[in-house]
Amino acid sequence: MPEKILVIDDDEIVREVLVEHLENEGHEVVACSNGYRGLEIFKNEKFDLVILDLIMPGINGLEVLKEIKRFSPPTVAILVTAFGSIENAVDAMRAGAFDYITKPFNLADVSFAVKRGLGVSKLEKENINLKRQLKNRYGFENIIGDSNAMQSIYSLVDKVAPTDSTVLILGESGTGKELIANITHYNSERTSKPLVTVNCSAIPHELLETELFGHEKGAFTGAVSTKLGKFEIADGGTVFLDEIGDMTPGLQVKLLRVLQERAFERVGGTKTIKVDVRIIAATNKNLEDEVSTGRFREDLYYRLNVIPVQLPPLRERTEDLPLLCNYFIDRYCKKRKRPMLKISRETMSALVNYSWPGNVRELENLIERLVVLKEDETIVTADLPEKIAGGINSHIDFKSAITHAINSGNIDFDKRVTDFEKYIISHAIKSSKGVKSRAARLLNIKRTTLVEKMKRLEIKE
Repeated sequence: MPEKILVIDDDEIVREVLVEHLENEGHEVVACSNGYRGLEIFKNEKFDLVILDLIMPGINGLEVLKEIKRFSPPTVAILVTAFGSIENAVDAMRAGAFDYITKPFNLADVSFAVKRGLGVSKLEKENINLKRQLKNRYGFENIIGDSNAMQSIYSLVDKVAPTDSTVLILGESGTGKELIANITHYNSERTSKPLVTVNCSAIPHELLETELFGHEKGAFTGAVSTKLGKFEIADGGTVFLDEIGDMTPGLQVKLLRVLQERAFERVGGTKTIKVDVRIIAATNKNLEDEVSTGRFREDLYYRLNVIPVQLPPLRERTEDLPLLCNYFIDRYCKKRKRPMLKISRETMSALVNYSWPGNVRELENLIERLVVLKEDETIVTADLPEKIAGGINSHIDFKSAITHAINSGNIDFDKRVTDFEKYIISHAIKSSKGVKSRAARLLNIKRTTLVEKMKRLEIKE
């Protein structure tokens, strides 16, 4: 499809020469003789490039250009002028012109300027499309869940995103902390600026300082050139510090200063660098516990904890499982270009009864695997891993045993209550991989109570 160019010039000969030349080069051209008509056409059609004369009766080229850029900022424009002074060139560039050519012009120069301008126009469109995709990918509709917990998260992020407030996202691994960070950034005033993510646990401690703050040439062996840190790269945008609970005490001090002053020095440097960044942090650790044990600075914790967003584990919002399953099935079936899968009622019961230690990430991985491997269109319990399918089977077996005992008139009530207590505690311990504090949270009891019950019921770890 040919690129579409608008030519606005009151000189009929120049206008005709440009139209003929550009059409010969394969472009679609629309031309008019004055700025008012040019603006009318521009606002009703889409153009890849605008070429306009600087001096025209009624409204001059600079005024037309300013209105074009106000109406459509990404538009690439080239000004044509018979007055090739530095002042006119500077005025044109200030008004937003991509380039300018002087009369009398060489058609080869016109071709060169148009080729460059169309290249920039293509990049601008790709950039707009990419931003639109990111906006869609990280829209609020991607917070999946009708549970009260997720509706509260939705409401909180909706209020927080447009602000510049520091956000601390808390939650177990796989609960969606990075998604919330992305949604917060891409629905803020900083959406057109960078979102720079740093995983504090994935980068060796000795390298994390230079990664965040950069270094000067010669700061250490191997520093052959100056390197910009993530805070400089993100200037005007957002820095997302994932797994901040793993940051060393020394770096915590430097980060505290950034939060307080938005200033720092590169490693090996003395010049103070000021940045305008929003900070979003996330961790799967209990930072209050980390503060009490001295592993995390209390002053930094309070600086980060301006807007806390606590994400619930999947096991605490199992009513959202059908929605999440359908969301991931839809995504991966479309990606694989295969018919939509369905989940049997028994299979959904198994999914609901599973504890999901890996949370939403574990569920997503399971659905993707099923979409790839499943040959027919209904997911049944036999398709699930044993650790997931076994949960519902154990539950059904236990329920069947009780039903049989009641129907036979041969039930020991106290024994069955003890058996059930033993069953759910054992299941919680298994789901928590032996971590008693986590198992106690699952059961909504104190850790000391859990330990006492395990001892009384002779439950081994």
